[in-house]
Amino acid sequence: MADSWARLLSRWTDAGLIDPTTAERIRAFELTHARTRHLSWPVGLALAFGALMLGAGILLFVSAQWDFLSPATRFALTLLLVAIFHAAAAFVVERFPAMSTALHAIGTVALGAGIFLAGQIFNLDEHWPGGLMLWALGAAAAWWILRSLPQFVLLATLAPAWLAAEWMAAADNRLYEAADGTRVLAVGIFLLTLAYLSAISGERARREPRALMWIGAFTILQAAGALAASSSSYPQAGAMRSMEASLRGVGWIAAIGLPLAVGFATRGMGAWPLTYAAAWALLLFPLGRHAGELALYPWWALGAVGLVAWGVRDARSERINFGAAILAATVGVFYFSRVMDNLGRSASLIGVGLLTLAGGWALERVRRALIRRAREATP
Repeated sequence: MADSWARLLSRWTDAGLIDPTTAERIRAFELTHARTRHLSWPVGLALAFGALMLGAGILLFVSAQWDFLSPATRFALTLLLVAIFHAAAAFVVERFPAMSTALHAIGTVALGAGIFLAGQIFNLDEHWPGGLMLWALGAAAAWWILRSLPQFVLLATLAPAWLAAEWMAAADNRLYEAADGTRVLAVGIFLLTLAYLSAISGERARREPRALMWIGAFTILQAAGALAASSSSYPQAGAMRSMEASLRGVGWIAAIGLPLAVGFATRGMGAWPLTYAAAWALLLFPLGRHAGELALYPWWALGAVGLVAWGVRDARSERINFGAAILAATVGVFYFSRVMDNLGRSASLIGVGLLTLAGGWALERVRRALIRRAREATP
């Protein structure tokens, strides 16, 4: 917003609509009020912690008294929990907007609890992912109305959780081969996490893509570990019947298409490296099946180097750091699984020490050099 009004102010001054003295007065006024409206990080941390504790405490109190309440009282209490936080947020919106945002977020969290508690009250066990769908729709409606960042974060988390739950339910209900469903889910989560992590380029970005980047940063290593586990395990032939081609096709289209759609929606054509990431992830499975598990280690190293190169290209240090972490994990897993078993106890310990010291030193030097290069290339 500051950049927007500053550009407009310069434009109006250049066009002669306002004189330079008035422009300076407007600029000083806006900067002063921007500082007073800015929420300091201790206050933001206190609001986030307070909202978390308040929601957890209320849900804990309700769960402790749940068995002593009648069904009608349970349902009324569930509705009250959903409504009271949004009502309180509307009451304080003019006095303390940050508090209003926190209370609205608690209200959306309480909506999820209310949906599943209502299902328990009325013994609704038809299709459990439907609860996540309703919760995600509630978060989407709240974000559309409020344009609040916590609501966007909840939507960006709940929508993939709903799709993953739908896929798990479809695979489990038909007793399909476990590897079929696991691979589709692992690839979809990994690519979506990568799309979140790469949602911004450079230093300036809107708050929604920056929030996606933080979600990706918190989940990229777990998603990579799940993908590695699914690509290195294969079930016994004939143990369970394979998934039908139609359902498998739908799963793969969603697992690849949705992350690509998110990437191009946030970055435009700047998200083109995601297509290479999708091809890299898909080739993991035939590579591990036909070339053996040993071939997966250089493939993972190649993927880590690609993530680092993408970070250097976009001047984003987090991608460089996570690429270096995945590369280090690949080398470590290779040593412990392939090299250490062939050495004696003392030699293996010496190798661990040398690998940690020398490899860590070399990797850190390269990582710092790449981050410095990326920052120097930033306009």
